[in-house]
Amino acid sequence: MVPTLLAVGVFLAWTPLDGGQPITRWGPGAIFLLALLGLALIALPPLRWVELPDTVRVAALALGAFTVWSFLSIAWADDGGVALEGADRTLLYLVAFLLFALWPQRPATAAWVLGLWTFGIGAIAVITLVRVGAVADPATLFDGDRLTEPVGYANAEAAMWLMAFWPAVTLAASGRMPWPVRGVAAALAVVLLDVALLSQSRGSILALPVCAALLVAIVPGRLRTIAVLVPVLGAAAAALPKVLDVGDALDGTDAGAVQDAASSVTATVLLLAMAAGVVVALVAAWETLRPPAAATSARIRKTWTAVVVAGAIFGAAGGLVAVGNPVHRLDHAWHSFKGGYDDNASGGSRLTAGLGSNRYDFYRVALDLFADHPITGVGADNFFQDYLQRGHSNETPRNPHNLALRTLAQTGIVGTLLLLTAFAAALAAAWRAMRGADPLAATVAGGAVLAFLYWVVHGMTDWFWEWAGLGAPAFALLGLACALAPRRVGETEGAGAPVPARRRPAVLVLAAAALVLGALAIAGPWQAERDVERAGAVFVQRPFEAYSRLDRAADLDPLSDRPALIKGSIALRYGDLPRARAAFENALDRNRRGQYATLELGAIASVQGDRARARTLLGRAVALAPRDGTAQEALAVVRDGGTIDIAALNRRILSAGQRLTQG
Repeated sequence: MVPTLLAVGVFLAWTPLDGGQPITRWGPGAIFLLALLGLALIALPPLRWVELPDTVRVAALALGAFTVWSFLSIAWADDGGVALEGADRTLLYLVAFLLFALWPQRPATAAWVLGLWTFGIGAIAVITLVRVGAVADPATLFDGDRLTEPVGYANAEAAMWLMAFWPAVTLAASGRMPWPVRGVAAALAVVLLDVALLSQSRGSILALPVCAALLVAIVPGRLRTIAVLVPVLGAAAAALPKVLDVGDALDGTDAGAVQDAASSVTATVLLLAMAAGVVVALVAAWETLRPPAAATSARIRKTWTAVVVAGAIFGAAGGLVAVGNPVHRLDHAWHSFKGGYDDNASGGSRLTAGLGSNRYDFYRVALDLFADHPITGVGADNFFQDYLQRGHSNETPRNPHNLALRTLAQTGIVGTLLLLTAFAAALAAAWRAMRGADPLAATVAGGAVLAFLYWVVHGMTDWFWEWAGLGAPAFALLGLACALAPRRVGETEGAGAPVPARRRPAVLVLAAAALVLGALAIAGPWQAERDVERAGAVFVQRPFEAYSRLDRAADLDPLSDRPALIKGSIALRYGDLPRARAAFENALDRNRRGQYATLELGAIASVQGDRARARTLLGRAVALAPRDGTAQEALAVVRDGGTIDIAALNRRILSAGQRLTQG
C-alpha cells in the first residue's frame, strides 16, 4: 500500500500544476514513480510472476510491448523530439500500471488507496469551487465562460473531476464503508459533478450516460448504487440553474453580475452537496447501526427493484418524447459535427448549442495517416506537421483529439493491437475482482475501473493521452483493480516458489538497468524543456545566457528541434542572421518537415540576396502548410522581386496584419 499511496500523492500534486500536462510538470514525478517501482522490486516480498493471474501477466506484457513499440517509432517519426516525449509518457503509464497491479492488495488497503485519490481530487474541487465564489474577479479562473483553473484546459478540467465522480459514488454506495465516509463521498460526488459542469465540456455530457450505463451493467450492487445516485443527481440537478447562470454572466459585460453568479453557485452547490451527504449518511448509519431484518431487507430490495424498473421505463419513454425522432436527432448531430463551429446554434449554453467543432477534420486527417502508414503509424505524438499539410481548418492541433485514432495513426495496427490486448486483459482481471466473494473488493475494483473507463470514453473525443495528470491515474486505478483479482495462491501471503536465489540478483540488475534507462530517457527532455523555458525568460536581458541554455537543451534532447527553433527566433530578434541561419538549419536536420524553420530560412535567404534559395525554401514552406497565408505572401513577395522584412514576418506569425515587403 505504501508505494501506491506515495504515487497517489504525486497524482494529486499534478492537478493544480496544469493538470500535469507539460513535461516540466510530470517529468520529475515520472522519475519518482520509476524509483518507487525499483524500490518495490527490492524491498517488497519477491514478486512471484507465476502466481499473477494470466490476465494481469498478459496486460503487463502487452503494455510493456506497446511502450517499446512507441520508443521504436522514434526511428520512423518525422519529429523525433515529440516522439520521444510521447514514448516517455507511455513509459510513465506503464510504470503506473505495474506499480499498482503487480503486488496484491487487500480490499481494505485498496480502499485506502482509492479513497485517498478520490477524496483528494474532491478536496481540490471544493477548493476550486470556493475560489470561484471568493476571488475578486472570477473571470480569471475561466476561459471565456468555461472554468479552466487549476488544470488549464476546460475539457481536461471536467475530466479530472468526473474521473473521481464514479469512485465517489461507488464508495458512497458500499455497505462496507463507514457511514460518515459514505456521506462525505456522496457530498463530494455532488461537488465534482457541478464543478465539472462549470467547464461546459460537451465531451463530458456524451461520456456521462455511457459511463452511467457501464456502472449499472458491470459494477456489483447496482440497486445500492442507483439509490445513492438519486440524492446525488438530484442535488446536482437542483444546482444546475446556478451553474449555467455563471456562464451567462461571463458572456455579458457586467462584472457585478459575474461576482453575484459566482458567489451564488458556490453557496448553492456546497449547501446542496451537504444536504445530499447528510441524506446518504443518515441512511447508511441506519443500515449500519440498526440493520433491518432479513425479511425486511428482502421487501425493501423487491420494492426498490420495482421502482427502478418503473423509473427506467418511464424515463426512457419521456426521453423519447423529449428527443423526438431519434433518427432525425442523430442525423442533425452528425451534420452539426461535420459542419464545424459555424453549425452550432447561437445563444444559450455551449452544452446544448450543438456538436460542431473541427474534430471531424482532425479525425479525417488521422484516418488518412493510418491509411498511408497502416502497420507502423507515423510515430508517437506526430500529428502537427501532417495536419498543417492536410488539414482544412484554421486550427493547428498537435494531436487528433481521439484516443483510438491517435493510436491508429501514430502506432499503426501493431501498436493498436498491443494496446487493445493490454486493455482487454486488464479489464478481464478487474472483472474477476468485481465478481469475487469480497464485497469491498468489488466496490473498490468497480470504482477504479469506472474512473479508467471514463478516461477512455471521454478520451474518444479529446486529447487526454497527452495529459499525464489524467492518464497516469487512469492506468494506476486500472492496475489497482487488477491487484484485487484472485491470485493462484493466497492473495497476500501465497506460498509458491519465488525466483531462485541464484537468479534473483540477475533479474534485479536487469530491472534496475531498465529503470535507469527509462529515467534517463525522461530526464533529458524534462531538463531540456526547463532550459528552453529559462532561455525564453532571460533572452531580452541576457541573450548569450539564453543561447547557452538552448545549446545545453539541444544536447540534453538531441532529437528535438525546439531549442534550435527558439535560438533562431532570438537571433533574428537581434538581427544576427548567421546565428539564426545555423540554428534553423540545425532544426531542419532534426525535423526535416519543420515548416517554421523552412519559412524562416527562406526569409533569411531573401535578405541575404539568394533569391533562388529563397524561392525554393518558401515554396516548400507553402507546400508544408498550404493554408498558411504568411508563407504564401512571403513567397509572392520573393517571386515579385521583393525582399522579405523579417521583423514584419515574425510579427505576422504572432499576429496577422503586417506587410512583408520592405519599404
